[in-house]
Amino acid sequence: MEKKILFFLSLVTFVMPYGLIAQESTLVRNVEEFDKAVQLAQAGTTIVLANGIWKDAELLLEGKGTAEKPIKLTVEDKGKVTLEGQSNLRLAGSYLHVEGLVFKNGFTPTSEVISFRKNNNTLAYHSRVTECVIDHYSNPERHEQDSWLVLYGKNNRVDHNHLEGKGNIGVTLTVRLNSKNSVENNHIIEHNYFGPRPTLGSNGGETLRIGTSHYSMENSKTIVRNNYFDRCSGELEIISNKSCQNTFENNVFYESEGTLTLRHGNETTVKGNVFLGNRKPNTGGIRVINGQQTVSDNYGYGLTGFRFRGALVVMNGVPNSPLNRYFQVADAVIENNVFVDSDQIQLCAGSDAERSATPIHSVFKNNTFYRKGPEKIFTIYDDISGIKFDKNTSNYPVLDAVKKGFKIKKMNLIEDEQGLMMPVINGKMIRPDLAPTLPTKRNVGTDWYSKEDKRVAFGSGKVIPVKAGINTLYDAINIARAGDQLLLTEDGTYEMSKIPLISRSLTIKATENIRPVVLWEKKAAFEIVNGGALSLEGIVFDGENAPDYSGNAVIRTSRYSMNQNYSLKIVNCDFKNLDVNHSFDVIKVFKNTFADAIYIADSQFENISGNVMALDKETDDIGIYNAQNVSLLHCNFKNIGGAVISIYRGGKDESTFGPLLNIDQCSFQNIGFGSRNKLQSAIKLYGAQQIMIKNSIFDHSQNIKIHLVVGEPIVEIDHLNLSPHTKIEMSGDQPYLLGTLYQKTKPEEIRLLKGDKNQPLGYQN
Repeated sequence: MEKKILFFLSLVTFVMPYGLIAQESTLVRNVEEFDKAVQLAQAGTTIVLANGIWKDAELLLEGKGTAEKPIKLTVEDKGKVTLEGQSNLRLAGSYLHVEGLVFKNGFTPTSEVISFRKNNNTLAYHSRVTECVIDHYSNPERHEQDSWLVLYGKNNRVDHNHLEGKGNIGVTLTVRLNSKNSVENNHIIEHNYFGPRPTLGSNGGETLRIGTSHYSMENSKTIVRNNYFDRCSGELEIISNKSCQNTFENNVFYESEGTLTLRHGNETTVKGNVFLGNRKPNTGGIRVINGQQTVSDNYGYGLTGFRFRGALVVMNGVPNSPLNRYFQVADAVIENNVFVDSDQIQLCAGSDAERSATPIHSVFKNNTFYRKGPEKIFTIYDDISGIKFDKNTSNYPVLDAVKKGFKIKKMNLIEDEQGLMMPVINGKMIRPDLAPTLPTKRNVGTDWYSKEDKRVAFGSGKVIPVKAGINTLYDAINIARAGDQLLLTEDGTYEMSKIPLISRSLTIKATENIRPVVLWEKKAAFEIVNGGALSLEGIVFDGENAPDYSGNAVIRTSRYSMNQNYSLKIVNCDFKNLDVNHSFDVIKVFKNTFADAIYIADSQFENISGNVMALDKETDDIGIYNAQNVSLLHCNFKNIGGAVISIYRGGKDESTFGPLLNIDQCSFQNIGFGSRNKLQSAIKLYGAQQIMIKNSIFDHSQNIKIHLVVGEPIVEIDHLNLSPHTKIEMSGDQPYLLGTLYQKTKPEEIRLLKGDKNQPLGYQN
């Protein structure tokens, strides 16, 4: 006892220079001092982490405070204490208060960064985590799962935190109900800033989840309110509700690709939320599944998502559904919602042989739909007789099947006090009180940690002139900063004897009216590694100096897992003589890497022994793939031994949107006849979700192979000239097929491959 008293007094004396002389306050400088302070902590004790970097710090705050005197963990100065390397925090006990921690530059050594438990038997109750930051604290292995903030126990609060940039698989913030001490928990999650979460390219990219399918029939009673979801686009489900009696109220979803999904569980309320899509692709609203759900007083603007990511989606269920599938929608109340300039209201979505249970005993009333044009927004996939439509309003005619429940009225828009564009009828705003006190990016999270966009645009930095010569380009890449533009100023040769690593956003561009040539001696000219993005313009890439080995490339990704997405842009470039040995690719990607976008325009590709790009390294058939958006525009491909493009997305998972491919105004000549072309095609697409191949010529080329495996993929094939050597092979699920296929010879044999022109599956108006 005497030792403990002496130690405590020494700590009090030690902190006096910092002004922390209150008896209950203890400044600690390392984990050992922290652990000792926790052992001595009583109700009312405050433990203060000293300024600096706490590396590989695994902290356990365990104790019993009171409502009036919690045990508090805070920092000396907010923003000046960071937990880095492999650090984490566990809370166990009652009335614990954590404030001001920043996790960055590392990842958790366990499966959770901040956890409201010590172990399965020792949880946290009546505790709070506030003003904490977890910023890009992602496991370097893209598909190694962890969660950032996990709630166990009961009556806990998570508020005013900043969670941004999770790049590996796993939910950002989750509520667990895996014991009787965690059900009916009454947690509150409020005023948090959920910063951008990039597309994961697989299931497991939710920003918030409450429960799991195994415990989905348990009551959680968690309240999620006044949070701001900023471009949270990890997967289809931004929020995945998987338990009963939760409330989602007054949250804002800003340009987030996905939906608030009532995936499992009953009796949940979704009220007063705002979904601002601003016409960004794949932005969605609310998806309704299960029983006794209430969706009211929500607002959606500019939501463009399709099918499961529509503005409002009411699903079909599975008869006698197991816990992990889809329960029938029953007794749903969908009322007083407003949708402006939003594209898709989906009813009985997912209808198929398994999901055959249509909604029953449900009400759809007093909802308002404003559209800029007469394009129809309802899609009905099955019997909707179980939904009663009443007193809804639209400014354009609606589907006959629902028109008895609609009034068609002339509307215009006016901006309300919250900046929302609200419909006005006869001079009266529809819902002036819809969102009286919206959370904003500024007033959620912390007020001392920056919310500035960390993405750096191409060409946003300074211009660095680069002269021709040996390794001049390599040296310039090494000194350039994110956003810089390397300007090739001479119409000569730029040779590289080393591979530059592209770890930030860089642009390499030729001066106007010159055509510099890049040569390289290693197996690739550039390697994109974590954090990298590359834009190339106006350059000739000649493979004549490449080593006489197989498997060369112009651009390759890291061989190691990348937990940050990259992008690649190529404009007005030539690629030639990539044939010193077999399997010489233009773009070579590896497993566990993901591109947000690969954009290639106005470029020429000739004499290539391998593929232009094979985005097909994720072959586990669990819905993972290598790239989201791929565009080939106004390009010429000639004498390509492999395929121009191969895309692979296997499995039946429906949690993602991609890949999406757009080929327009391209020519393909002598493609795919190399003896080592294992793809046996000019273009091979397996599992892509949106395919557009238009206004292009295929002359003496292998076939175009398209296999559809999940969802309702859209395939648009329009104005193609195909020589007799080239056919389109389509298999798998029936697509939404648009457009017309033109055969270069025998035009009398022109026919549509599947479906009717411009008529998707389902019943759309």
